[in-house]
Amino acid sequence: MKNKIIAIVVILLIYPLAAMASEITVVGAANVQFTLDELKAEFTKETGIDVKTVIGSSGKLSAQIENGAPFDVFLSADMKYPSKLYTEGFSLRSPKVYAKGTLILWTMKNFDLRKGINILSDPKIQKIAIANPDLAPYGRQAINALKYYKLYEPLQKELVTAESISQANEFISTGAADIGFTAKSVVLAPSMKDKGQWIEVDSKAYEPIAQGVIVLKYGDDHHSKEAHEFYDFLFSVPAKEIFKKYGYQLP
Repeated sequence: MKNKIIAIVVILLIYPLAAMASEITVVGAANVQFTLDELKAEFTKETGIDVKTVIGSSGKLSAQIENGAPFDVFLSADMKYPSKLYTEGFSLRSPKVYAKGTLILWTMKNFDLRKGINILSDPKIQKIAIANPDLAPYGRQAINALKYYKLYEPLQKELVTAESISQANEFISTGAADIGFTAKSVVLAPSMKDKGQWIEVDSKAYEPIAQGVIVLKYGDDHHSKEAHEFYDFLFSVPAKEIFKKYGYQLP
């Protein structure tokens, strides 16, 4: 009897720890990659819930969700993709803006960025990295900015299309592209800080980049408590401080 009581006590002690060791999968647009690393570390420290992350372009991640990928929470780079998923029944709750992003020009080379976006007309610039506008909202807004300044038509041959902001960053940081468009959150990441030089693109040149988050139906069905805890955490004071640190504007 004594041994049975000890066994029960051990099970009761272990069970809460096992429950805390649950894991959710959070998928995020490439612009939020570095921010998400810090967010998940803080969330796990607060709750004990582990977070696995998958990073990609918003369009590709959305397509994977539509094809049944087992993801719990989706942080998009816009409201378009999560709104579509909600309409199609892949989420039980409409998306909410968690942050607003800023478009920048970034280069590893010694161009005079005081000229602003018009530096792109410099004949020394042969390759301009841009995320695929059909899949990545930052790529779409980069095209809008180029059109605003009447540079899109003259510079089409110089544009190098990357699959996502992440790949555009690779093109820029390795020098494979002379310059390129990316998110401010990327250049403020500890691993990227002080690499190259960058300037913000005037916000009047592109549509506001309101980034939306949803708890997916898979998350509601399989890890509802944990997924909603992470969702709520994104709007907490610690999370807001992290977003600000990476250059995002708060909604």
